[in-house]
Parts: sequence; structure tokens; C-alpha cells
Amino acid sequence: MTLQNKVIVITGASSGMGAATTKKAVAKGAKVVIGARNEEKLKAIADSTENPANVVYQKTDVTNLEDVKALVKTAIDKFEKVDIIYNNAGIMPQDKLVDSDPESWKSMFNTNVIGVLNGIKATLPIMQKQGKGLIMATDSVAGHVVYPGSAVYNSTKFAVRAIMEGLRQEEHGNGIKTGIVSPGAVNTNLVSTIGNKQIQDAIAKMSQDSNMALSAEDVANSAIFMMEQPDNVNMNEILVRPTGQNV
Repeated sequence: MTLQNKVIVITGASSGMGAATTKKAVAKGAKVVIGARNEEKLKAIADSTENPANVVYQKTDVTNLEDVKALVKTAIDKFEKVDIIYNNAGIMPQDKLVDSDPESWKSMFNTNVIGVLNGIKATLPIMQKQGKGLIMATDSVAGHVVYPGSAVYNSTKFAVRAIMEGLRQEEHGNGIKTGIVSPGAVNTNLVSTIGNKQIQDAIAKMSQDSNMALSAEDVANSAIFMMEQPDNVNMNEILVRPTGQNV
């Protein structure tokens, strides 16, 4: 399936994987509606694409359902349909459970899980009427394996897998496809949300090694590949790791 004239909504699009996916989708002829909390960064991303006229940006907090509904409504108002939504916003606080901050638990679940549910809720009725569509989410290798210092983050990403599989089972008969992209270590500013300085410094150092961490563009390539599958192909999961990663 070509992305020419496809309408794609992307959250968490002001940096990292969301920004990289936006640029690649626009380069392939898509019309992209992007959301994040930082409007200034969104504007910069839109202006940096090959065709800024095909990008609409809007300040969006994915933890707020009305914000996400407003972003999707913008896509409908501007382009009259939504072919794909890519629920990409996420944060990654890391710490042992005994030391972890309960407020970080709430933030993670609100962004990583409720944010995905809000994206589903905002687009599903539209896609049901259309009789087709693709709902995607950024998951993580952390949603497939568990490791120390990451139990709460792991649980949010396992939850996303469960939600997206449940969505697939409920909606495949309506022509709606689902997919998650699960990257390993990625060199993006997601590292800045870790919180624990020792863990953050170690991951930041590791991320400078291209054999140990993917680039945002590497992950965006996987997301675009999933988007480009024909209507009869539902690619549900892509796991993509840097070659040197052992987890």
C-alpha cells in the first residue's frame, strides 16, 4: 500500500521516533496530523518536512481524551478521513520498586497506557464507519521481557500489547488492522524521562554506541513498513533491536 494521500495521525511527534516517522511519511506523500505537548517543537518538525503543506500540528496531551479527540477531529476537518493513527507518546521512568516514586507510576500509566486507549477511543468509531483503518502503538522490547529496575515500565508496555491484541480480535472483522512496533534501546530524548541518575547516565552512554542503540530513524523505518502493508495484510508486531542488545 502506498502512503500517497493517506491521512496519518501521530502522537508524541515533537521529537524522536514520532518526528522521524512524520518526516518519512510526508516524504512518501502522506498527509500527517501531529500532536504533542510542545507546540513550538511541533511547528519546527512540520516546517522541516519535505512538504509542510501536508502537515497539521496541534498541541495535544495524550492523557486527556478530549485533546486526542480534538486532534483526530482536526484530521477529519482538514483531510476528511483518518487512515492510520500511530499512538507513539511515552515516558520511561526507571528504578527498583523499593526506590521508585509512586507519582512516576501514575505518569507512566497515564501516558503509556491511557494515552494509547485515548487514541483508540478517538479513532475507532471513525474507522468503523470507514470500514477500514490501521491503529498502531509504540510498544517496546520491555513489553516482551522483564528486567530489574523496570517493573512498572514493563507493566505498561505489557499492557499495551494486551490492549492491542484485544483490539485486533474485536475489530478485524470490521476491516480495522492493529500493530505495535517494539524497539529495543533507542538513542532519543526518552532517556531524559528515566529519573534515576545512575540508570539514566548508563543508558545515555550506551546509546552513543550505534551497535547498542537504534536511531529514531531506524524505528521509523519499521513503523513506515507496517503502514505500507496492503489492506489484506495485518502486521501485528515488529520487534526491532540494535544488533548488540542481549535482552
